[in-house]
Amino acid sequence: MLLRVRVTLPDRPGALGQVARTLGVAGADIVQVVVLERLGGRAVDDFTVVWPGASRVERLLAGLAAIPGVQVDGVWKAIGAPVSGGHDAELLAQVAANPADGLATLVDAVPGLLAADWAAAAIVPADWAARSGAPRPLPAEPGFSLGAEPTVAYASWRAPSPLLLPEITPLRARPMMGPENTRFAIAPFGRAGLVLVVARSDEDELPAAAFHITEVDRVAQLVRAAAVILGDRLDTASVPSTL
Repeated sequence: MLLRVRVTLPDRPGALGQVARTLGVAGADIVQVVVLERLGGRAVDDFTVVWPGASRVERLLAGLAAIPGVQVDGVWKAIGAPVSGGHDAELLAQVAANPADGLATLVDAVPGLLAADWAAAAIVPADWAARSGAPRPLPAEPGFSLGAEPTVAYASWRAPSPLLLPEITPLRARPMMGPENTRFAIAPFGRAGLVLVVARSDEDELPAAAFHITEVDRVAQLVRAAAVILGDRLDTASVPSTL
């Protein structure tokens, strides 16, 4: 199976090689390495590895923990290797080529771009965060409204039903921790209360990493570009279809 392993390590010669050797000794076959951050003498790197399904991940974690200065930020299953920014442009071209399905195209593609579990376009009332501190489920049917509660315009494959989101008024893109240790990246489209929500959850006792600020920025850039492309179509995202 494919695993994503996020580590914080010293930003000095040899540190990356030491982590790579430790992964190899543990039985992991490295597919890709992505540097998320280099700041203040520290680096944050994502390793995508092929991991033998019968092997216990604890062995890998123990090996990494034994390296001085290395911290494991998360380990989670990945559907595929991370993809580069060129795929972002390809996705936006697909949205522009078929704007009638543009929102669905964006929501379906984002989890694969960010090694996430699922994504959804939610329509959030402006005063939702001010009313209560407890998480509330979102209706799972597109266009279905429950008073002034949020609705789901579109959800990707593997999205839970109903969705359970943290209490937010998303005035800006941000990472968040939600119910049941779900990690979110959230970015507003800037119209109609529409918000793109991307999620990672713990699975099989593997602690998924929170979304890094570079990942949140990537989501925000995609959302801003899609909002320009789709324009007024976003305003009707929550309008129920008539038969």
